[in-house]
Amino acid sequence: MIELVHQRVSAATSVDAVLVATDDDRIAEVVRAFGGDVRLTRRDHLSGTDRLAEVAETIPCDFVVNVQADEPMIEPSMIDSAVAACADHDGVQMSTLRCPLQGRDDLDNPHVVKVAVDQAGYALFFSRAAIGRDRTGGTPADGVGKHIGLYVYRREFLIALSRLPPTALERSERLEQLRVLEHGHRILTAETLHDPVGVDTPADLEHVRRLVATGASA
Repeated sequence: MIELVHQRVSAATSVDAVLVATDDDRIAEVVRAFGGDVRLTRRDHLSGTDRLAEVAETIPCDFVVNVQADEPMIEPSMIDSAVAACADHDGVQMSTLRCPLQGRDDLDNPHVVKVAVDQAGYALFFSRAAIGRDRTGGTPADGVGKHIGLYVYRREFLIALSRLPPTALERSERLEQLRVLEHGHRILTAETLHDPVGVDTPADLEHVRRLVATGASA
């Protein structure tokens, strides 16, 4: 699965280099076997953001893209959209992606992270719980979508973010991006119609295996 993620990220036109950051020697061996560049990190990181920041401190670059290894169906164009949302706006320090929720099942599924955004597309809140549901108990408001776990940071912001203490909501929701909001920073979200299958459960893994076997893209 990690090789598939590596291939898709490498196909994004906005990405100059692809590195795998891990604290697991087994993962490192797999990455080296398919010719990937891997960096071993400390084992005490609380989140992927903190692990990424350790590597970013050693690399001269302007932007850092965080694509999690549980997103094997991510489209390269989605990465390019997220990068543009950050790179094309001087005041944006961090960006991510959202797509429409697929009905009430997504809204009620704790494995689907929901994001509420303001009218300019900046994130107001992220949650695993159902948020923004209308009074009839049906579909969510227009400003609520499904969050896709891909982040773009300006390098210096990422390093500074990793030095901030974890926050109460971040721990409660188990969502590292809430640290950004709780410390008063903003995250711009770019909307996409792609809804890639992430791997959060064994059933998701089997679904992705079937998609890969049939050559499907999402």
